[in-house]
Amino acid sequence: MEFATGALGTLLPKLGKLLQDEYNLQKGAKKDIEFLSRELERTQAALCYVGEVPREELKEHVRMWARDVRELSYDMEDIVDTFLVRVQGPEPPSKRSAKRFIKKMMGIVTKATTRHEIGQEIKDIKERVKEVAERRDRYKVDAIRPANTMVDPRITSLYTKATDLVGIDEATEELITRLTKGDDISMQKQRIVSIVGFGGLGKTTLAKAVHDKLKKQFDCTAFVSVSQNPDLNKLLKNMLYELDKEKYANVHSKMLEGKHLIDQLREFLQNKRYLIIIDDIWDIKPWDILRCALQENCLESTVITTTRILDVAEQIGGCYQLKPLTHESSKLLFYGRIFGSEGKCPEIFFEVSEKILKKCGGVPLAIITTASLLTNKRGNIKGWYDVCGSIGWGLARNPSVSSMRKILLLSYYDLPSHLKACLLYLSIFPEDYEIEKYRLIWRWIAEDFVQHDEGSQSLFELGETYLNELINRSLIQVADTYGDGTIMYCRVHDMVLELICSMSREECFVTTVLGDSMQSTPSTGSKVRRLSLHNATWPTVTDLSKLRSLAILNAATINSMLSLSRCQLLRVLDLGGCSLEHHPSLEFVSKLVHLRYLSLSCTRFASELPIDMGKLKFLQTLVLDNTKIKKLPSSIVCLRKLMFLVMEECTRLPTNWLKYLTSLETLATLMVDSACIAEELGNLAQLRWLRVVLKDNKEGRWDDLCAALVVSLGKLHKIQTLLVTSDDVAAGLDGSVESLGNLSYLRISGTRSLPTWINPASLLLLSFLDITMVEVRKEDIQALGMLQALRYLVVTVCGKTLQVLGRFTVGPDAFPCAIRCELSGFSTVPSMFPPGAMPRLEEFRFCIGLEDFSEGEFVADDLALGHLPSIQRVDVGFLGEQTVGKERAKVQEKLRHEAEIHPNHPSINL
Repeated sequence: MEFATGALGTLLPKLGKLLQDEYNLQKGAKKDIEFLSRELERTQAALCYVGEVPREELKEHVRMWARDVRELSYDMEDIVDTFLVRVQGPEPPSKRSAKRFIKKMMGIVTKATTRHEIGQEIKDIKERVKEVAERRDRYKVDAIRPANTMVDPRITSLYTKATDLVGIDEATEELITRLTKGDDISMQKQRIVSIVGFGGLGKTTLAKAVHDKLKKQFDCTAFVSVSQNPDLNKLLKNMLYELDKEKYANVHSKMLEGKHLIDQLREFLQNKRYLIIIDDIWDIKPWDILRCALQENCLESTVITTTRILDVAEQIGGCYQLKPLTHESSKLLFYGRIFGSEGKCPEIFFEVSEKILKKCGGVPLAIITTASLLTNKRGNIKGWYDVCGSIGWGLARNPSVSSMRKILLLSYYDLPSHLKACLLYLSIFPEDYEIEKYRLIWRWIAEDFVQHDEGSQSLFELGETYLNELINRSLIQVADTYGDGTIMYCRVHDMVLELICSMSREECFVTTVLGDSMQSTPSTGSKVRRLSLHNATWPTVTDLSKLRSLAILNAATINSMLSLSRCQLLRVLDLGGCSLEHHPSLEFVSKLVHLRYLSLSCTRFASELPIDMGKLKFLQTLVLDNTKIKKLPSSIVCLRKLMFLVMEECTRLPTNWLKYLTSLETLATLMVDSACIAEELGNLAQLRWLRVVLKDNKEGRWDDLCAALVVSLGKLHKIQTLLVTSDDVAAGLDGSVESLGNLSYLRISGTRSLPTWINPASLLLLSFLDITMVEVRKEDIQALGMLQALRYLVVTVCGKTLQVLGRFTVGPDAFPCAIRCELSGFSTVPSMFPPGAMPRLEEFRFCIGLEDFSEGEFVADDLALGHLPSIQRVDVGFLGEQTVGKERAKVQEKLRHEAEIHPNHPSINL
């Protein structure tokens, strides 16, 4: 589903599906559905146009029309989904079952509904569609297009006084150094720097500051803005005019286009040293044209670009990621705007000021805008707290922040329509909330925001591209990562959260309850479809019959859970952290037959799932980690659409259940205590993420269990992440594996030795490896060195006997991509990697057992770092109880000397 078009994106395919013979619909119903499809296709196209226009530019009657169409689409989808849930289930329906349910097709009705009433339901829907279609034509919605913004809200950045600039001195000097320092050869070439960062962070201001400091060193300069929908001919003319206002005074009146303008620019710049700022690039295509005009003339010319989109900056080259202001600079700017300086601020305002600055997050535009609101409240402490509390909920209504809102809205309206819904959905989370990537994406999927395309990607992989694109566009920030650098948690900057919360309220996208006193309510004619409770008890809204999504955050206690059983259309139910003292059996859950996503993570008192859990035939995600649920009901085998299952390792499963859940893509944590369970894993051909724990089966058949597991792993051709923990570290995982060609992340906690299937022929894409073994051999390190894609390596030995690996353990071509290496529990030295090996290594942790090096055997060259050209950090541990101070000091002295003479001067941690 796309936000701009309501549920039409998913409704239209469903209507087409109902026309298939398998549903055996009556001829009259089919004709009505065909009529609805034709009208709604045209309406969807009109809504797409409306969605591209800033809300502020739309007339009120058009906004109301768009709202009514979206509401109608939701109602229609609810009707169709109810039909599909009752008739279809996980398997295609029979004609008999479809015929039996035809009476209920066009409405959520009871079994006693007569054919006459059904006909009326169809008629009512047709009338509603006809009415919105008539209004569409009357309002000429199809002809609506975005208007060109006459005044760019960022233009004031170009006219800021140098004395008013705060906190950009360091960035300015850093950019100037990058542009002016270098070897003589490279300095003859054109220099390019691309400044990238969040809207309002000060990219334009920084570029202008660098321009003003350097412009006297150049023959000519230009400062032009590209913006979202550039007129390239006009842009090229602007550049000519900026370069020479006299020569090109009349360039805008001349009929010049494309190639002629590029040729003129190339000719003009051919023998000149120039400085050109190209501000606000949203797409690489305009740059490709402009690049043709920027003649490289070996005169040390410079080009500076700004963009909000990381991919664009990286493609242009010279990427410079602008950081938020430091706390000290933020205070300097904030207090300076209001009082003149921090010293003139009354002490009573310091505490609330710190809270406000935290919400502004070092974004200059946010600080300046907020300070402007407080300038006239210098004697009103309550007014300051009101402003602080309104950031994220009410600030957007204040006229003083209109410029900031417009700047942020530029990023929002540049999004494809499918990403707008994904971004607005984040308004369900509170400020500073760390959002787990996996659960966010599975919720998007449950809401139908992620739709299959023509490619081979799974829904989750497609959702990952959505998330990465929002991060790429600086609208979402990375909060934490896994060991291999992939995203674990993300967050939303408070200023972006303020924007999406205000838009979500305006469009009735999400209803949020912030306690007993503050609540965002739907407008007249709109229904509560997504509800988020922050520090709140059960909401005061009375009609939750259309509720699709419920998120309860901050460990709320729910005592009226039985009312949820009446929310028949719920797709997403997140009870994470809730106290379910009064509902330990969760019987109400099995009545929510529309559920796609159910999270009981960290719920207290929840001890069992209902025995008829199998009724949730459309359930895709089930999260049970940190619960007291010890056993899953046998009816879980009916959940054929289940793709994401997270549970406690002690949770017991029905016998022979795995072979039925063939849609699973993520499974954690599965306790494997028999060869039978290990064999069943081989049926899950769609698995991409798997965590298993090997448990003592008390039968002494560890080898059989491990062998069965390895065979099953070889059948999981799509597996990307694999985590295996073993109760018995002496167990081996050797065996023949067909193919693990997609595996990129592997962690094995406990094995006798390196499994034979960990080799370059089987693991072509392995990027992260963390393995704990009883023993490590020289040939093991050699095998690991041949993994061509390996970037992160952690090898830990847990054996009682100290093992030593000496010099040149691997060849000069080993570990070509490794950037971090950690070797623990056994003695080794840097010289085990000869010159040529580990060319990209940045972080290296190793251990030395000095008792193994007598006075005559220890070679200082074993600690040399010069052959590791990219090294940035070295951590050294010492093994054994007989380490003496003299030997330890010798190692320390040698490594510190190595760091001093190394070009990178890596940090040494002993």
